[in-house]
Amino acid sequence: MATRAAHRRLTREYATISASPPPYIVAHPSESNILEWHYILTGPPGTPYSGGQYWGTLVFPSDYPFAPPAIRMHTPSGRFQPSTRLCLSISDFHPKSFNPAWEVSTILLGLQSFMTSEEMTTGSLSASEAERKLFAARTRWWNSTGGGSSSRTIPSLAVAGSNGRGVGAVRAGDGGKKFREQWPELDAENWKWMAENRIDPATGKAVPAPSSTACSPEAAALRRTQRGSNAGLGAVMEGGRVARDAGQGFLGRNKFYIALAALFGYVILARLLGTGSA
Repeated sequence: MATRAAHRRLTREYATISASPPPYIVAHPSESNILEWHYILTGPPGTPYSGGQYWGTLVFPSDYPFAPPAIRMHTPSGRFQPSTRLCLSISDFHPKSFNPAWEVSTILLGLQSFMTSEEMTTGSLSASEAERKLFAARTRWWNSTGGGSSSRTIPSLAVAGSNGRGVGAVRAGDGGKKFREQWPELDAENWKWMAENRIDPATGKAVPAPSSTACSPEAAALRRTQRGSNAGLGAVMEGGRVARDAGQGFLGRNKFYIALAALFGYVILARLLGTGSA
């Protein structure tokens, strides 16, 4: 239970961050517990996380601001282990280094800065840029389905439903319930986005439309198979396939001229050989 001082401080900070949110950051306390805050970091442009919707929690101690919060990011990002306490100078791993003057916005800006760096710590991960971009494309699906554990369907899709596993969810099989409770407006937007881009709620993959239609960059990314660190190999193979097809098309279109050129060359060569032997 929050002390009176902590309650007063967090109430004031909520008013401040609501009136003037930092770039790419929104946050609010839980209705049932002011010590539990939920945040959304939107991946900044120019980073592998661009456009991603990263949901996490700050759990403050009862004597805040004299001690720092526990920081977690639930949405898989390729940067942090989902739902794992992060060891940062602004987190509860280092209470002695925490400055009581720091506010919620300061903490979240620090988390954002650390996320876009490559510094490693407890709870962080190493992944390729391609892997992180694919995670970013899947964030809205993951948040609203609990990693595919939702039983909700999209009527316009032929394929829909739960896979029952909740891969990487806050808790397996939560079906996106916790995200929906804290972010109902975002959840509604996410389901609308999935319907418009034909994203299968069970798998997070885009379902091909009966006829080719335009889709968002995020949905286009979901049509590609994740190759992880071997993305370059996939590009080389794809490039070779294109080159091969192009070559076959050239031969097919110009086979008459190629045959004529070969015959002409044969005649010239025969004459030259005949002259040489004489």
